Formats: sequence, C-alpha cells, structure tokens
Amino acid sequence: YCVYGGTHEFLKEFAIFWNIEVDFVDPSDVSNYEAALRDNTKVVYCETPANPTCRLTDLEAVGNVVDARYGTRADKPGATDGRPWVMVDGTFATPYHQRSLDAAGVDVAIQSATKYLGGHSDLLAGAVTSRSAAFLHEVSKVQKLITAPLNPMDSFLLARGARTLDVRMQRHGENALQVAQMLEDHPMVSEVFYPGLPSHPDYELAKRSFRSGRDSPDDADTMPQTFGGMIAFIVDGDNDTALRRAKNVCEGLSVVNLAVSLGGVESLVEHPASMTHAMIPREDRLAGGLPDGLVHISVGLERDSDLVEDLKGSLDRCDDDVAAGGAGEDERVYAAKAE
Repeated sequence: YCVYGGTHEFLKEFAIFWNIEVDFVDPSDVSNYEAALRDNTKVVYCETPANPTCRLTDLEAVGNVVDARYGTRADKPGATDGRPWVMVDGTFATPYHQRSLDAAGVDVAIQSATKYLGGHSDLLAGAVTSRSAAFLHEVSKVQKLITAPLNPMDSFLLARGARTLDVRMQRHGENALQVAQMLEDHPMVSEVFYPGLPSHPDYELAKRSFRSGRDSPDDADTMPQTFGGMIAFIVDGDNDTALRRAKNVCEGLSVVNLAVSLGGVESLVEHPASMTHAMIPREDRLAGGLPDGLVHISVGLERDSDLVEDLKGSLDRCDDDVAAGGAGEDERVYAAKAE
C-alpha cells in the first residue's frame, strides 16, 4: 500500500464527504499519475518511501508530468494559475536522505516531526514547507485560525532531536541493512521491502534519491550511503497461515517493541493489517498490495546483532501457536518456561 493508513482514512472518511474527488494510483509507474490528472485536479499527493511497503516514487518524473500538463507554477502572492499543488510526504526518508523540494515541480514537503525529526518518541509535531510564498501565506492563515502552533516544550524537544538527526539516521540505516539481509535469507520470509537491498523493485531509484546527508559528490568519501531505518517483510504462507505467523512474530520479540510509531531510538514492530491499516477494508488492502502477512519494522539504534538475533528467533518460533491461541502475557511466559 502506498499511503499511510491515517491519510487513507482522512481521504475516504472525510474528504469525499466534502465533495472532494479522490483517485488512488499505483505510483510505481508515473503514467498512472498522468492518466489520473483532470482539469479540476487541485493536488497531486505522493508518499515516498510509502508506508508501510517502502516503495518509492520518482518525484522528478511526477513533477515533469504535472508541468507538462499544466505548466510551471507562477509563484506570486495570491496567484491561482490552475496548476495542482504537488505535495510529498517524506517522513520515512527525512531531509537527511530526501529533500523533496529539490525535485523540479514539487511544491510542498511534509514531515511528521513526531517520528525521525524528533527521534525520541516524546513529542507530537508536523512540518509543512514550500518554496511558494502564496502557499505559505495560506498555510499560516489556517494555522492561526484553525490549528495550534507548536507549544514551547515540544518546540524545545524537536530542536534537540534535529541536532542529532544525521548521526541517528546513519545508525538507523546501518542497523536496518543488517536486519534486512537476515530477513531476506530466512525461510519464513517470502519477500522483503528495503530500499537498500538490490532485490527491492526501486533499488536503482533509491541509489539516486537517498542522499545520506551528502551535499556534494565529494562527501561520498566520508559519508557512506544508507537507506533509512524502515523495513517491511511478508511472512510466508497462505492468507490465514501468514496472518497467524505474522502476529506470532510481532508478539514473540523481546528487544524490539510491539507498538505503533516509528523513527525513535528504539526499534518498533507492528502488523499493519490489524493495527495501522486496520481501518482499510480487507479487499481494498489486498488490492493495494498490503497482504495479511506483512510486518513493518522501524529499526532503532540498538546493537545490530541483538536486533538480528531477536527477529530471527521470533521467526524461527512463528509456528508455535502461543500468540495465535490468544494466550495472555503470563501464559506466554509460562509456556516459554515450560519448554
């Protein structure tokens, strides 16, 4: 699936009732965006890397398609030139890897600062940036009249987190690659989605788009390329078997925490079908490429060998039906000791 569950829910449960027409497209082929454009299109929205499948969108190609149809934006205060706003949620990559506004044709960059920018799972914040003075003027009015500016404590915490973003993202990426390589070799895993693996369908695009903090090609000598800390993988088996195994994997971990969030110093795992994307009807979820057995990991800053051992051990035990049988925590501990 190529969009965060909360975004999907907002569009399906709110936007359409405000008479806003919404089309979902497969972003792996830019021609799908081109086919969906209409005379009344107001926003072209991208999420890259996508939550939770870690698929990438070629932002340059999307910008070119929009420019070819509507022309480039006339950035003047109050200007309404009929061109849709191209908006990009780049939360998974962060500005360390991806500066969305550097892509020609992209107007707006969005970040959930709750995640990597804060980095310590202790604040709620978001960021919207743009090169368009007209857009920022309208955003400032909405912020003043409808939403709430960030409070002083969360502002302090966000500034603190931003200071260590580069070193944290480097470690996230190093750890994630070790975990992804183990997952790819595990017999209980049918598919792994991590942009740093050559098997990833968007690997070549990832090599071009993940900056890894570099400002120039000369930085490559001292700043090795990494690919972020987000991994998705599909547990092997048919629908019911994969669902059972995936839940067992999530509940059988001890170093990695079972929780819905991402981007913090601690590693987190979640099962999208029953957690972040549970609000999406199953048939829509499957059609969008989000199967029952998909597991999502935010790889943290722990020792990489501890993470690999924890995940491998849980996968090795995923056919033990303790979690699937609905056992409580005490029962699971007892069953483990009984073995």
